[in-house]
Amino acid sequence: MAAVDLAKLGLIFLKNATSGEREELRSLWREQAVVIIFLRRFGCQVCRWTAVEISKLKEDLTANSVALVGVGPEEMGLKEFQNELYIDEKKQTYKDLGFKRYNAVSVVPAALGKKVRNIITKANADGIQGNFSGDLLQSGGMVIIAKGGEKVLLHFAQDSPGDYVPLENVVKALGITTSAQQGLRPQCHADVCTR
Repeated sequence: MAAVDLAKLGLIFLKNATSGEREELRSLWREQAVVIIFLRRFGCQVCRWTAVEISKLKEDLTANSVALVGVGPEEMGLKEFQNELYIDEKKQTYKDLGFKRYNAVSVVPAALGKKVRNIITKANADGIQGNFSGDLLQSGGMVIIAKGGEKVLLHFAQDSPGDYVPLENVVKALGITTSAQQGLRPQCHADVCTR
């Protein structure tokens, strides 16, 4: 995976989901470190579960002057999210961070893979719903950037729609501790996750 060009990335404008104002991405890390989760889409059930999972760290992140921000490629499904959210309608950050796009042929096996089924089982158990509205072909990921854009602490791009960064990897990258408990990743077997 290519190195992240923070100077270039920081100049991309995103739409603030609350105010509607356009803001440079670098404004997110200018005064504090930031964890930015790039969601495939706001309606994605797996993305919603992942957002709930990373939100378990919110209190610890805030206590350590670290912002937690979500970015999506479109507004569809946005109203069901909370916290600091941005829209990248041109998907420029997704391109620059190497988040791949599926095509009509590759998205089906990826969406039906075991990792995705495992998280959907967990999301269903937690009462987290999703929908199939919007761009189904975009993948996502995460970046963690040090205060002032000093360096990239973590750059993660999904290989499968079911890939995500475990909580312990987030806190390790930031050098902080947490009391949050990671949700158990469900396992599919013959009795579960079959149609």
